[in-house]
Amino acid sequence: MSSLTARPLHQLELNTLSHVPDAYAWSALNDLPYGDDVVPVVDLASPDAVGLIGRACEEWGAFQITGHGIPLHLLDRVEAQTRLLFSLPTAQKLKAARGPGSLSGYGLANTSSFYSNIFWSEGFTIIGSPYDDARKLWPEDYEEYCCVMEEYNRLIKVLSGRLLRSMMLSLGLHEEDMDWAGLLSKADPVLQLNYYPVCPEPDRAIGIAHHTDSSFITILYQSSGESGLQLVHREDAAGPARWVTVPPRRGALVVNVGDLCEIVFNGRIRSVMHRAIVNRTQTRVSVAYFCGPPRQFNVAPIEKLVGPNERPAYRAMSWPEFLSLKRKLYNKTLEYLRSSEEEAEDHKNTSEMANQK
Repeated sequence: MSSLTARPLHQLELNTLSHVPDAYAWSALNDLPYGDDVVPVVDLASPDAVGLIGRACEEWGAFQITGHGIPLHLLDRVEAQTRLLFSLPTAQKLKAARGPGSLSGYGLANTSSFYSNIFWSEGFTIIGSPYDDARKLWPEDYEEYCCVMEEYNRLIKVLSGRLLRSMMLSLGLHEEDMDWAGLLSKADPVLQLNYYPVCPEPDRAIGIAHHTDSSFITILYQSSGESGLQLVHREDAAGPARWVTVPPRRGALVVNVGDLCEIVFNGRIRSVMHRAIVNRTQTRVSVAYFCGPPRQFNVAPIEKLVGPNERPAYRAMSWPEFLSLKRKLYNKTLEYLRSSEEEAEDHKNTSEMANQK
């Protein structure tokens, strides 16, 4: 996640606009063709769930899940509280605006600082407890919002550990190869609430531009109705790389593979490029849970996934170092880490050849 761009927050008022201002206009939205592929749906209650998750991760880097154990009534309450927050007057929302250097609170999407144009969306980030920012929004009536978000955080954190263990098992690893429960218990939960107003010219605007997530995985709830999430299905036998829309399914959640999983699983699965589009008829919301590590985590491939005569596909670094690199290189971070490791291997081979002469 990157730092908030220094743009005036009054520019977030979009509901009253009858056209897309130049600052919000995007010209490269059709950089790839569009496909009609269907993102895999995995029922976690199925005995084949681990294999299906592994296949979806390798082929797509994303999948939808059902049978996940989060009650439908809680998902409905999460959506209702998210809509309630963004329906507040702008002046009220600004009371919880992100301060300089802060990642929590109200403002533009954290990825917006990498682009000159502005996203057609608003965001609200919850890191750890929701209470501090909620009291700024509802000084007398914040309990319902906080209780809902805390309960959702608690259940989604358990679900994220379950999904990560399934991904490990699909790769032939065992639970002792990485202590997900220990890792996740030390990390602050991060929830990102997103709001996409109706747009008078949706072909000229973008809700959130294309990016990969820094997390291990991201678990996304989408409001029903109009589709908004699109992801890149990499080139395969069916055709070139293409944008694929992920329509919302009642009660289902979307799982996106993030950068950390690509690294710790040594490139056996890849993080997925994705974005959010807008429409002219229906306001959308989504809620993303970013499953990340504690600050002291060492970002490096699991040794068992590196062959005996091979170097890791990515060089190791600390989690703060990785985030710093991501803030500089953004979507080119993993490519840089792969190329730097390849250069190290080439240098090693050249040195060995020279010593043999």
